[in-house]
Amino acid sequence: MSDYQRLVDQARSEIDEIDVGTARELLEKATFIDVRESDEHSQGAIPGARFLSRGLLERDIAGVVPDKDEQLVLYCSGGSRSALATESLRRMGYSNVVSMSGGFDRWKAEGLPWGAPGGLTADQRTRYARHVRLPEVGEAGQLELLNARVLLVGAGGLGSPAALYLAAAGVGTLGVVDDDIVDASNLQRQVLHNIDRIGMAKVESARETLLALNPDVKVVAHKERLTARNALEIIGAYDVVVDGGDNFPTRYLVNDASMHLDVPVVHGSIFRFEGQVSVFKPHDSPCYRCVHPLPPPPELAPSCADAGVLGVLPGVVGSIQAMEAIKLVLGLGETLDGRILVYDALEQDFLTVGVSRDPSCAACSDPASPPALVDYDDSCRPAD
Repeated sequence: MSDYQRLVDQARSEIDEIDVGTARELLEKATFIDVRESDEHSQGAIPGARFLSRGLLERDIAGVVPDKDEQLVLYCSGGSRSALATESLRRMGYSNVVSMSGGFDRWKAEGLPWGAPGGLTADQRTRYARHVRLPEVGEAGQLELLNARVLLVGAGGLGSPAALYLAAAGVGTLGVVDDDIVDASNLQRQVLHNIDRIGMAKVESARETLLALNPDVKVVAHKERLTARNALEIIGAYDVVVDGGDNFPTRYLVNDASMHLDVPVVHGSIFRFEGQVSVFKPHDSPCYRCVHPLPPPPELAPSCADAGVLGVLPGVVGSIQAMEAIKLVLGLGETLDGRILVYDALEQDFLTVGVSRDPSCAACSDPASPPALVDYDDSCRPAD
């Protein structure tokens, strides 16, 4: 008898095993965990089973099953690996875990339900391997990202890093709305573009860059300015908006449209050496107008073209916006709703400031009466 078989036999003497018939009765009650390798899992699995390969089980189980009293059924192809895995989880304190004898091979042989999991392809498992290894993301989370739709307002300084990281992360549909063209002065910070694309529409340049980075991603180019007429139609097709607009009219319009559509907005702004990021969840957190009820006069809010901006700064801020968008898609962690993250690049300092909803806010105080959408001029007065 081999040493491996002795280990398996010893494990079986110390754990509880159930046959496939008993396991079938638990299918709607217990959490099934497939401890085979990814290539085995992709060829077929028990419906609803969570996939945790044997090599990563001990490391990742707490993120998948935090309750150590939860009823667990482990299976592999024949029952040996699941027996060892069950013994290991018992030692880790999991009190209600059993191994399915005979494994998936016996399950299939007895005609019990199984199917090919609608999971990642082999290429996607390689591309997103570091995501899949995070128990907070896993294959299920990566599939959520691939099914997500995120709109980037602006393909400039903030939109560039946000788009690159969202595309690299595998966000399945990225919309980019911008009516501008690439200019040589953009290249110091707008890393979606390059010198060969000067004069090209920014949305087309963005599409070329993002598809070259990740062909999994569908890029929808909205070569137009966001206006009161098209805002609901454009924003309504997405799950999350990343607002990288560089002017107050766009920020107010995005905010007001989000109130109509209940779409969260990841806000970012930059000025010289300082950046800000926040998340506005309609009616669940303060909105942009709660924080800025009235726009400053134009002379107190110069654009980057007038005031200048350090090229690296939007890279930091836009990357944080991408992180917040991914957290919204996956429901991870604590987003910046109700808070503003302020970044001072010169002092290399981050400060988080809490903000509250304004009960008299013109935009969000009454969910039944969202604000009228209007186009603003540069002073944020309605345009004629």
